[in-house]
Amino acid sequence: MSSSNIRVRIAPSPTGYLHVGTARTAIFNYLFARHEGGKFLIRIEDTDVERNDNSLIEPILSALKWLGIESDEPVVYQSARLSLYKEQVKILLENGHGYRCFCAPSDLEAEREKARAEKRPPRYSRKCLGLSQADVDQRVKAGQPFAVRLRIPEGEIVFNDMVSGEIRIKNEDIEDLVVARSDGSATYNFAVVIDDHDMGITHVIRGNDHISNTFKQIHLYQALGFPVPRFGHVPLILRPDKKKVSKRLGDKDVAQYQHDGILPEAMFNFLSLLGWSTKTEQEIFTRRQLIEIFDAAHLNPSNAVFDEEKLISFNKAHIQMMSDHDLAVLVAPMLVEAGVTTKYWLETRWDYLRQVVGLLKERTRRVTDFVTLGGYFFSQDFTYDPEAMAKHFDAESAELLSALADRFAALSEFTHQSAEQALEGLAAERQVKKARIIHPVRLAVSGMTVGPGLYDTLVVLTRPIVLDRLKKAVEYIRTRPQI
Repeated sequence: MSSSNIRVRIAPSPTGYLHVGTARTAIFNYLFARHEGGKFLIRIEDTDVERNDNSLIEPILSALKWLGIESDEPVVYQSARLSLYKEQVKILLENGHGYRCFCAPSDLEAEREKARAEKRPPRYSRKCLGLSQADVDQRVKAGQPFAVRLRIPEGEIVFNDMVSGEIRIKNEDIEDLVVARSDGSATYNFAVVIDDHDMGITHVIRGNDHISNTFKQIHLYQALGFPVPRFGHVPLILRPDKKKVSKRLGDKDVAQYQHDGILPEAMFNFLSLLGWSTKTEQEIFTRRQLIEIFDAAHLNPSNAVFDEEKLISFNKAHIQMMSDHDLAVLVAPMLVEAGVTTKYWLETRWDYLRQVVGLLKERTRRVTDFVTLGGYFFSQDFTYDPEAMAKHFDAESAELLSALADRFAALSEFTHQSAEQALEGLAAERQVKKARIIHPVRLAVSGMTVGPGLYDTLVVLTRPIVLDRLKKAVEYIRTRPQI
């Protein structure tokens, strides 16, 4: 098979938002297709009427798009393919690989209970397989409801997994699975096989919790006379406590990370390394680099751990890689949404925004940090940190801030060097450590005790604003009630 003929897919169900495990599987498929010059497709498995919520389809596709993952062909919806499944059920019955099962649900449950009591695997007894054709025809004519089952042959199933190598199971350990329910609807495994064949899927890369399904699906491929794709089962993603990442345990969906200030490039990079190795010490990659070096032979069968702190470190690295302009484009609407400033104000001061972003990005771990750490660059409406105020705002601080404001005002030009010299000169004259002035100044101009370099901050804010804030801090200190 040539690389250009490779076709892979991701097939989420709208039973919840996009989970990081599904996103990681999508990334592996996407990288494999792009590296090999093949096609990446998306299928929405939306036939489970009881569990599906179709309002979740758009958020799932949007989350994938945020990651930069889109289908190379129109998205396929299982709900639009029901007639195709019914046609294939008829073929199974006609070729003898399928048979009708008239057992009532209560009878099947009684069989399972008996097997469990006798410490046997709860497997279907195949009693309907022995019905004569005349008996089957009579029941069908009488309108007795039936499901359709696949007859599992003797022997064993063996396949060469792309991740774990050879995997096998005896057929006697697989029960005759239902392919169509009594209402005529197709079951998961049956629909998946027909869809993958119809879509021309050549490789199925998915979580290793699907291995048991793979054995069943291979039987279905063979019974329908379809070529069997190559399977690869990637490890589960675990939480740091070694439990499986799960929405039921409160783990976030992919879209939430976007709202939490994670860059899609960082999430893509981070997830790509959970269960796959570059065989190098390097961890930070662009999407293009990952496509170039992706090798499915380096998929790892061991479970991977989702460490959010490591994701944030990846995010910080990707923030540093972005230009100030591109970051400003991301940050601007966030500042407006947070009510820090207005769209018009930013549009008329774009160079200023880029300066602020460039100043802050060395300290940011999330994109949202530009808002929480940089609001004072855009608004005078900030409060002083209470603990810092108790520590750094006193009568002497007011005197020093007032004197520094006078020195700043007298400078011929307001630069990093001149501001630093003015502060150091004041400290030497008053015989105090520089920190005795630096901390109150930072608090006065930002309301915080941490931030980018003080002198760069002062220059970006501009002298008029710095002077105004120093004077306001002096007035605040001198007029606030003494405790």
